[in-house]
Amino acid sequence: MRNVIIIGSGPAGYTAAIYAARANLNPVLLASSVEAGGELMNTTEVENYPGFPEGIQGPELMTKMQEQAERFGTEVILDDVTEVSLGGEVKTVKTGYSGDFEAASVIVATGSAYRKLGLADEERLSGRGISWCATCDGFFFKQKTIAVVGGGDSAMEEATFLTRFASKVYVIHRKDTLRASKIMQDRAFANDKIEFIWNSEVVGISGENAVDGVTLKSTVDGTESHLELGGLFIAIGNDPRTHLFHGQLELTLDGTIAVDGRSSRTNLPGVFAAGDVIDPTYRQAVTAAASGTVAALDAEHYLASLEQEANHNPEIASAVAATV
Repeated sequence: MRNVIIIGSGPAGYTAAIYAARANLNPVLLASSVEAGGELMNTTEVENYPGFPEGIQGPELMTKMQEQAERFGTEVILDDVTEVSLGGEVKTVKTGYSGDFEAASVIVATGSAYRKLGLADEERLSGRGISWCATCDGFFFKQKTIAVVGGGDSAMEEATFLTRFASKVYVIHRKDTLRASKIMQDRAFANDKIEFIWNSEVVGISGENAVDGVTLKSTVDGTESHLELGGLFIAIGNDPRTHLFHGQLELTLDGTIAVDGRSSRTNLPGVFAAGDVIDPTYRQAVTAAASGTVAALDAEHYLASLEQEANHNPEIASAVAATV
């Protein structure tokens, strides 16, 4: 049985692994088989992570975090968690291919998932002109007219990046002001290839085998219009990945995992949560990493406290022996 299992491999998961490994907890980190590294694997240049004055590519940053976690002894397994049982003293985590894992504690760092428009043709045309990742797919839209849906930092970053390839980039936003930070707005406004379509939402996507346009509806008067496009990028936010924990962990009104104050403690003893899965507001790499630190320290303290109860449960005692 393990001391601690970490579910998730973004900045929160890897940072938790670094701290847990340095505390001799010998953590195992279960990263996704297809999305290891979290959202930063789909990000271009990261300019606001401390320690990189010239900026760093998102995938490179995550690779460095993984290497650092492994350097201190974290076992990283690229597999998907399919089921968890967190209520007892011994936590069980089931995976798709690597079998079942048991641990005295679990850190949930599953992050969030791209939000979709919910339109009928969205899934059908996914990968055929519809994308949620400019870094992944921008190359395929050379000299095309494309659009980005959204008004936050992610949308501005996507639009600006896509101007490297596309001949024109529309930004479609349902309001007449942006949520994005001023520096991201200024960059987008200053880019000659970017044109804003205000007070509009996408209500339809057309194309037989690939996207050829969208139907726009005015949020002011309800009128509809057609916009010809060669691609559509959706950047309207994210939803916390909590589906594995429904019925076990308490959630907030925002849908994130509820924790006790500034700690990472959930409603279940020995279960901790960190990163975007508990944060509906800030959702930055650096805040996620700090949250992972808190989770690892909370888990370490929890495991140490179990030693005092070791005589009541020899199995748990053997699992936490390495922490003291």
